[in-house]
Amino acid sequence: MRAALIDGKAIASDMRARIAAEAAELAEAGWQPKLVSISVGDTAAADLYVRNQKKQAESAGVQFEARAYPGETSLEQLTGILQGLNADPRVNGIIIQRPLPPHIPVKVLQKLVHPLKDVEGMHPASIGNIVYNDLALAPCTAVAAVEILKTLPLPIEGLNVTVIGHSEIVGKPIAFLMMGLGATVTVCHHMTRSVAMHSRAADAVFVAVGKPGLVKGDMLKPGAALIDIGINLVDGLTVGDADFDSCAEVAGWITPVPGGVGPVTVATLMQNAVLATRMQMDQYRESYAQTDV
Repeated sequence: MRAALIDGKAIASDMRARIAAEAAELAEAGWQPKLVSISVGDTAAADLYVRNQKKQAESAGVQFEARAYPGETSLEQLTGILQGLNADPRVNGIIIQRPLPPHIPVKVLQKLVHPLKDVEGMHPASIGNIVYNDLALAPCTAVAAVEILKTLPLPIEGLNVTVIGHSEIVGKPIAFLMMGLGATVTVCHHMTRSVAMHSRAADAVFVAVGKPGLVKGDMLKPGAALIDIGINLVDGLTVGDADFDSCAEVAGWITPVPGGVGPVTVATLMQNAVLATRMQMDQYRESYAQTDV
């Protein structure tokens, strides 16, 4: 029996409806959620993402402003720009588009974004909070992948999960998120001796490596859930890290690429924008609340 296809677009659509309702509530209270996107240098690689983010933001009731700066913009200039956005109460979230010019270290910029405006969940504080099961503004792709798994009729507590890939913004956060939900997690990486041994024992497999066709059907436990986070361009086609046809013959559920994790990731970004706005509103009210003298 062929695997059930997980419809990421439908999941994202449901999320946006809930996000739009909350965004309207915040706007009514005087806190219209707003995102600012920062691109530097040749933006052709990021333009598609920016347009998609803008479209999804508007459908979720979130304002979106795209700013593009010349490639020769210095780190000092960008530092000033980010400090200004951090201090602007009209801006609730900041997105750093990749790639950046070689002279601009992305990790430095991510650290400059105020944690309350870190809608991408890339600030070290945001990632570190996951260890304590504080999911306020967690990395979007990791959260999206876990949210997809939660839509399936699988009991998360005690679930055997294998994560293939241990990047700081996807693999590792997924592992911590799943442990926080009570799953038993194995993380595989380039030094793992037998990835297949671990993936065959898993009820759910996440893969985020950037190698097309890495996961084959014979690496899966029959009926397992496969969440493919990879995005690769092969012969002009976008494919994931799994060999879709062979995996679909074994898995119980599988995400397509495109149309799986991607749409839910963008919806999660909008969800973070609304959450960040609410957090900023609460902090502002707490800081400036009138007290009896």
